[in-house]
Parts: sequence; structure tokens; C-alpha cells
Amino acid sequence: MSTKAPNPVDKYVGSRVRMRRIMLGMSQEKLGEALGLTFQQVQKYEKGTNRVGASRIQQIAEILQVPVSFLFEGGPSGIAKADGSTEGTSPSYVSDFLATSEGLALTRAFTRISDAKLRRSIVDLVEQIASQEIPDKR
Repeated sequence: MSTKAPNPVDKYVGSRVRMRRIMLGMSQEKLGEALGLTFQQVQKYEKGTNRVGASRIQQIAEILQVPVSFLFEGGPSGIAKADGSTEGTSPSYVSDFLATSEGLALTRAFTRISDAKLRRSIVDLVEQIASQEIPDKR
């Protein structure tokens, strides 16, 4: 039995569904109910394990109150450039972080800080803490 890795686009769309669902404070169960699915099926969509059909993507976007394009923004396009890289790819750690409750809470709180110098100081502090956690590999 071979296990096939999820398609990067499916994983990305799933992470965007998860991020938006968490932003709205909606459980997987509630989203599943609205879609007529079990929460396990929602989990599979969010992990990219199961592909989401076009009509289901539209339904999810409506429930999550976002345009369909939101689910694809910043994701891998799958279009290969001449050098072999893909257009429009973003670091997965960013969307992975934003899809966590901690990432969303931190982002919400940080964006409410209006003082640019204070925001910069917070970034500097976090970078200093992180550099002590993991020795710099130079």
C-alpha cells in the first residue's frame, strides 16, 4: 500500500480554510454541519488529504464569508518557470503559523498596536529571544 503525499495546492487551500475558520471562531464540527459533512471530512480537507471540488470550494468560501480567491491567495500556482521553480510560492511556515490559534492571536494583537516604534521593538525582542533559543548557524 503506497501513501501519496497531498498536492501542495490542496494543502495550501486546506490551510487557508483552517486559518479563516479559526479567525471566525468556528469549530470543524460547525463548518461540517454547514457543509453537510462530518468534522473528520473537514479535517481531511484542511490537511489536504482529500481534494475539495469546485462547488464545495464555493460553498466553503460562502460559509467562511470570503471570496473563493482568498483560499488560493499566496499559494503555489503549480506553473513552472524556465529555471524549474514555481511562480507565486510562499514559505509554508508562514501559512502554517497563521493557521494556528497562537499565530492568529499574535497577529490580531500585533496589528492592534498603532505605534510603529513599539511594533519594531517587539519584533526586535522576539528576534533576540529566538536567536538565544537556536544558535545562529553561520
